[in-house]
Amino acid sequence: MVTASTYNILMYSHDTYGLGHIRRTMAIASHLRGHGVNVLLLTGSPLVGRFDFPEGVDFVRIPGMIKKTNEEYLPLSIRLSARHALNIRRNIIVATAKAFQPHLFIVDKAPLGLKREVLPTLKWLKRRMPHCRTILGLRDIMDDSESTRREWREKGIYDVLDKYYSEIWVYGNRDYYDSIAEYDIPPSVSEKMVFTGYIPRAQPRRAKMAEMREEESITKKERLVLVTTGGGGDGYPLMDAYLTMLENMEEPPFRSILVSGPFMPKPMREEVHRRAHKVKARFHHFHRRMEALMGLADVVVSMGGYNTTCEILSLCKPSLVVPREEPRLEQRIRAEVFKSHGLIEFLPWSELSPETLGEKVTALIDNPRGCCHGISDFRFTGLEVISARLEEFRGQDS
Repeated sequence: MVTASTYNILMYSHDTYGLGHIRRTMAIASHLRGHGVNVLLLTGSPLVGRFDFPEGVDFVRIPGMIKKTNEEYLPLSIRLSARHALNIRRNIIVATAKAFQPHLFIVDKAPLGLKREVLPTLKWLKRRMPHCRTILGLRDIMDDSESTRREWREKGIYDVLDKYYSEIWVYGNRDYYDSIAEYDIPPSVSEKMVFTGYIPRAQPRRAKMAEMREEESITKKERLVLVTTGGGGDGYPLMDAYLTMLENMEEPPFRSILVSGPFMPKPMREEVHRRAHKVKARFHHFHRRMEALMGLADVVVSMGGYNTTCEILSLCKPSLVVPREEPRLEQRIRAEVFKSHGLIEFLPWSELSPETLGEKVTALIDNPRGCCHGISDFRFTGLEVISARLEEFRGQDS
């Protein structure tokens, strides 16, 4: 039985490709924890153990899966068939919900979970714990309108949203991107949608910044460009173009730090490391304190995933976004929207080259606020709205 002394929040993040889902989930979990609140994360991220977990937050690791295409997933490490691995994941998710008995179940991004693995848990909660509120948390943009509508119709997502979710939290600003209109959300579902605003990231402390500056051997007078490709699975072309840009410069007028991401294939990662060393750029394949690293940067170059964009804007950093356009257009759409509001500089993937990258980076270094004039007026409300919803839920349950 659920005891009155604790309020249990179960969070699910499938994490099959990058770092964005687990980092967003961690940011929300860290904020929701408090007196009498337990937060338990269900995740397939192989990197979850590298994060610092605050008191009141813990995790259950389900077998990892790796995304090959939009529809194909394979076990990350264990030598089992995809079906066998998914059965294990599904059983762990249901068993955890039964044992933990959550008051609140928050599912990140995928309404059904990976390959429908969350559906049995949603059904069990509705049948056996009807007072448990089920929340779907969506990033601001899923994909282009046509693709999302088609996918949701084919997979029965609209019916699932209507039948199994108490609320849908959209981690974005409706004035920037109206997902209700774009994704043709029916009234029975749209009335449950709450646009929370974007999810901020923690500000690094000055002591951590100073420590990081010393670790990276960056003086206060030097200007720094940070290049990050998130998880890195598809980030090599950006790293390659940036390194070629540096290799073509006689004396770069700025320092560079490259973070490839842990999912960049090892041969590519090793090549990036080798080339970075030759042009005197710092290299990391993964960094636990990205917020401190970003805090040092004068300019950030990225592919514009939701998580990275929120980190950059939380720190008010001028940035250049080179968004991928496959397998989804999510990053491209966000880059266009944010560019139109003066929040980022934008370089289409089709125009990526050492020359175009050099032009954009140099312009940002010389005039950082020229294209990013809207940063100072950007407001994060995501965690405030989420906290207000939690308080209302707890008040209704008391």
